[in-house]
Amino acid sequence: MTLDIEQPGSLEAYLRKNNYILPEEPVDTLPLAGGVSNRTVLIRRANGKAWVVKQALEKLRVAVDWFSSPTRIHREALALRIVAQLLPAGAVPLLIFEDWDHHLLGMSAVPEPHANWKSMLLQGTLQDNHVRQFATLLGKLHGASTEQAGSLAGLFADRTFFETLRLEPYYAYSASQIPEAAPFLTQLIAETDRRRHCIVHGDFSPKNILVHREQLILLDYEVIHWGDPAFDVGFALTHLLSKAHHLSAMRNDFASAALTYWDTYRTTIGNQPWSADLAPWVVRHTMACLLARVAGRSPLEYLSTTERNRQLQAVLAMLVKQPPTVAMLIEQFIAALA
Repeated sequence: MTLDIEQPGSLEAYLRKNNYILPEEPVDTLPLAGGVSNRTVLIRRANGKAWVVKQALEKLRVAVDWFSSPTRIHREALALRIVAQLLPAGAVPLLIFEDWDHHLLGMSAVPEPHANWKSMLLQGTLQDNHVRQFATLLGKLHGASTEQAGSLAGLFADRTFFETLRLEPYYAYSASQIPEAAPFLTQLIAETDRRRHCIVHGDFSPKNILVHREQLILLDYEVIHWGDPAFDVGFALTHLLSKAHHLSAMRNDFASAALTYWDTYRTTIGNQPWSADLAPWVVRHTMACLLARVAGRSPLEYLSTTERNRQLQAVLAMLVKQPPTVAMLIEQFIAALA
């Protein structure tokens, strides 16, 4: 029988059978909400330790049919091993175990108390030090992996999950829904395939950040690959700009945070072989992601229908004459929302 870790008793029995916990050890299990692509369960052990067990889904939990091989969980396990060596101590959960038969992994849980950064931002808690940490984490991931390209590029060369979980559902599907943007998005897909410079997280967003004692901890590595750093930067900028759109009373604050994020990231990466012409690519990916998060397979749930249409029209207007810099992109997007 196929294991479903969200079924009551199933995960506990699995952990005992595989000697991950003691035969008579009491444990508490708590399914965690919000997982689109995985089943995720928190395990609290009698010794005070806590784990998170993730099991990849073949059919994702979204309104539009969206499939991806559950073997992607093993790409995440590889990432947990490698990225922990590239980022500051405590910024990456510790991998505990990996199971190829049931496509799951166990990792250390982020200690309590912690908060999800996306939830904090939507509640209006926007702190400069968090924005700078967010940018620094990404800059260090990109910079450190570039310096170790000889040993890392091959490990992360497979882009299958990036294509099935990002390029197709975000860019290609959006192109099918927005004819005016189709040439731009189709060309960007081809260009992204050619740009392979460093480790790219692929899901670098506030929802994948937990804040514990003012440290940001980065989660969810299933679409990690060797690719275009501009995708990560634009993907993240999209979340800050979309929140600037949604939280109108804090629009200028989020716009300022977006610029701080970009400036901090650039300072962190320093001079890389790919950094000289990075900005135009970041502009393209930001515009593409802004479109994808209103017209792709996974639209931002907090944007209303009116807000989605407004965001769509704002970006389509910018496509006519693309902003030459990230700062101008931010300025023009915010102005279009007024």
